[in-house]
Amino acid sequence: MRRHEAVSVAQLRKGVDRLGLLQIDSVNILVRAQYMPLFSRLGSYQPALLDTLVAAKPKRLFEYWGHEASLLPIDCQPLLRWRMDRALRGQGVWRQLEPFAGEKRGEADALLARIEAEGPLAASDVAGGRAMKGMWVWSDAKHALEWLFWAGRVAATHRRSSFERVYDLPERVLPRAILQLPTPHGVDARRALLARSAHSLGVATADDLRDYYLLPIADARLPIEQLVEEGTIIPVRVRGWQQQAYVHKDARAGRTLEGSALLSPFDPLIWHRSRTERLFGFRYRLEIYTPAHKREHGYYVLPFLLDGALVARVDLKADRKAGRLIVQRAHLEPGAPHCTLERLIEELRLMASWLGLPILAIAPEAAIEPVFTARHIAL
Repeated sequence: MRRHEAVSVAQLRKGVDRLGLLQIDSVNILVRAQYMPLFSRLGSYQPALLDTLVAAKPKRLFEYWGHEASLLPIDCQPLLRWRMDRALRGQGVWRQLEPFAGEKRGEADALLARIEAEGPLAASDVAGGRAMKGMWVWSDAKHALEWLFWAGRVAATHRRSSFERVYDLPERVLPRAILQLPTPHGVDARRALLARSAHSLGVATADDLRDYYLLPIADARLPIEQLVEEGTIIPVRVRGWQQQAYVHKDARAGRTLEGSALLSPFDPLIWHRSRTERLFGFRYRLEIYTPAHKREHGYYVLPFLLDGALVARVDLKADRKAGRLIVQRAHLEPGAPHCTLERLIEELRLMASWLGLPILAIAPEAAIEPVFTARHIAL
């Protein structure tokens, strides 16, 4: 399951292709979301290598709305143009962005003209005056730029260290060869996306397949029927599942999984919470927006996968200034094997080393006797 030798850019690229996308998220209490799935599968790698892959020209990865904000292989761009076309008409976007497809279109067009004349711009470059503060308090300029991005009129060049997205014209960001590809019919594009979902998921229900690229329910029915008819996905029954399931025609036969991994809340294996419950009997909810006194497991909780089962969860925080990976809380699942704590500490040590944090610090609240006790472990 895990590789222990040095990880190359080529291996990272192959990993992204296998997953189909990497979700992006602003939370940075541990590490940015896009870095974790590759660590979980490949082991320690240099995060700068992923940055290099993202920054490579011509672009091999681009940012757009896949499963939420995502990094996607560049050949996926034509398959998402239907989403851009809908956004251009004010459909499928956040309510606050809808006016820029209509009565506020002039404001968006003015920003587009400014980008064309001046080059790449971020929202902070064009907000003007006294910009409002707060993660979810956006200026009109930010809303206009987000609509232009959703509609495919601009593309993301990169994100600044503040996580702010920088925009430019698609023809100055994306490879010409990709932009010149014909735009597939919407049904054909969604069928291709669902086939990618099936390839990445292994076994999945129709809702699992749809969720991978957040396709509307009504848009998934016909493409799934077509995929079955052409033999790309094969209907199967999974013991304990009430829903019809499917496997990709190239899926390998099931095998015993061995190994361990900590999983980001935004990992494709667990981001669809109902599938996580069906696969692992593991109820998982992100509690970032839950008041602290009401949290059951913690703020940024990572499930622990051990030999094919989710057996524990840990609330982690990176204290970069003090060089510590802090285990704030920890919980074992019922029936977790006796070796769980030992294997979990091994994985935590690996993560701390990967993040360049020389100390693994276990808070008193995380203590689980007899092995997991409050302490500092120098790596």
